[in-house]
This record gives sequence, C-alpha cells and structure tokens, in this order.
Amino acid sequence: MQVSFTPDEIVLIVQPKEKRGSTAETVRGIASLGAAEAGELTFLGNPKYRAEAAGTRASVVLLPLDYDGVPQPNQLHLLVDNPSVALAKLCSRLEQLLWPKPAPGIHPTACVDRRAKIAISATIGPLCVIEADAVVGERSHLQAQVFVGRAAKIGQDCWLMPGVTVAAECELRNRVRLQPGVIVGSDGFGYDFVGGRHEKIPQVGNVVIEDDVEIGSNTTLDRARFSRTVVGEGTKIDNLVQIAHNVTIGRHAILCAQVGVSGSSTISDYAVLGGQAGIGGHITIGRGAKVGGQSAVTFNVDPGAYVNGSPAISYMLGQRLEVLHRRLPELFKRMDKLEKLFPADDAGERG
Repeated sequence: MQVSFTPDEIVLIVQPKEKRGSTAETVRGIASLGAAEAGELTFLGNPKYRAEAAGTRASVVLLPLDYDGVPQPNQLHLLVDNPSVALAKLCSRLEQLLWPKPAPGIHPTACVDRRAKIAISATIGPLCVIEADAVVGERSHLQAQVFVGRAAKIGQDCWLMPGVTVAAECELRNRVRLQPGVIVGSDGFGYDFVGGRHEKIPQVGNVVIEDDVEIGSNTTLDRARFSRTVVGEGTKIDNLVQIAHNVTIGRHAILCAQVGVSGSSTISDYAVLGGQAGIGGHITIGRGAKVGGQSAVTFNVDPGAYVNGSPAISYMLGQRLEVLHRRLPELFKRMDKLEKLFPADDAGERG
C-alpha cells in the first residue's frame, strides 16, 4: 500500500474540530498506535487502547474530542468526533487512488448477449458473461468473470468483484457492492419426501437486493421458492453467510461471518447477528434485536432484545446462569460436608 498525504491534505479530508502540535512529515502509511513510526498515521478508535496514544511515534494521530494528552515534538494531533469515521474518510480517498475504476466499456473477452442492455458508462471486465435481457446500469463496474443471468438487473453505481454470480431474474438496486465469490440466486434448499425419494421442489422466485447493501466474499443468497428473498437497504453482510429461500432481511441490519438464516425467516431493521449464529426457519428477529455469536435461535426474538447461547436465551438470564455455573464446585463441596454431617441410613433416609 503506497500512501502519500501531506498534513494539510489530511486536515482537509478529515475536518478536525481541533489541532494540536504540528509536523512537516508526509504520511506514507497507516498503522496501529503501538506499531506506528514517524511518517505514519494512526488513530484511537477503541478506548481500551487509550494508554497507548501518549507513546505512539506516529506523525499524525486521529483522536476523540475528549482526549487531553499533549503531542510529542514533530507530531500532529487531530481531534475529531469519531476517529474511526475520520480514518474511513481518509481510506476512501486512498481506495480511489489504489483501485481506480477502469474506463467504461466492454472487455473484448466478455460474452454479452445482443439482447442485454449495458449502460454506456458501465464497465464489463474480462471473461464476464451477460445473458439475454439482462440490464447493467450507469457507472456499474463488473470485474473479471462476473456472471449475470437472463433478465437479471444490476442498478446504478454497483461494484461486482471477481467471480460474482447474479442468477436469472435476480435484481440489485443501486450502489450494491458484492465481494468476490458472492452467489445471488442459487436454488433454495427445498425437497419433498415422496415414495422413498427426496423430490426437488422448483424454486421459481428471485432475490432482490436493495440500495447500499454490501455482501462479503463467498456468501450465498438463495432464490425464493416463490415471490422474493429480500435484503433491505443499507444492510451489511459478512463473508461466508448463508441466506435461505424466502428470507426477508430489513434495512441496516448486520450479519457477521458464518451466520445461517433458515427459510422464510425475517430479520428486522437494525438487527445484529453475531458470527456463526443460526436462525431457525419461519422465525422473526425483531427490530434492533441482537443475537450473540454461535447462538442457536429457535423462537421469535422481541424487538430490542439481546439473546445468546445454544439454545438461545435472554442475555441477562444467561449471565445469571453463568454466575451460578461458576459456583457449582463450591456448592458440591458444601453438599459433601452436609452429607458427612448427616449421613444416609441403610434405607436411604437422612439420619
């Protein structure tokens, strides 16, 4: 990663509320508080690392407004509302420099059906396949080996990375970002047991992904048995997530890595599912609810609730049970002492 920002350029990008100290160093890298050297930028995003901020050797440090430390010589402190967000602004500029979009057009190795509709400003990369009646919107960028099935629709300003599949009839709205290997519209997992055999149930619905959704590498979203599998506006889905048929995910939800959501379940707006959480079929996770990592949810979760464990229970109940669990060795010792004081007679009765 090659970085080159002057202190003045960084100030223009992050718009700090206050500046302390100064430096003439050009920033050539980004590092953690403890690892940063002169010529690098760092930030205090997590309060537990606050003690490290005073000793960092970075030339530029992004800090929260309540930080009261003094910069070292040749060091610039920039106080901002949220150091993590400020760093994201800087990295957004860096991203544009590192991975600029190529010029619009269709690569000569791409296979584009004559009935597909490709916007003039779109970019179709090497070895992409675009089937009949598919649509790719303005300024959308399909990198290498992207497959867009028959009558699928890609909206404006989307970014599909290598190896993405958008199957027939599926739809991406605007500003959707799909990391490498995402599959949108594979068949839902549905079978009927007939005459001693598992007979496949046709999956004739589609998948709709709304505006500003981002989906991580190798995540799979199954097409609906009928109607739609839906991912709502602004939702972010991590790597290796499985979304089954007819699932509805609301707006601005977060699904962490290796989450599995079974068929016909609903994940409401602003819900958060921790890594490896499993959601049973036909279940509703309420608005703003949180599900802890590796939890197994087999019941509806109320709006705003926090559940954890396998099987999942209320987080607070789980904490109380954990306290009792830790006391079990002590309780067994006390029981042993009581049994010695009051031994059982031959009939099993207490003496």
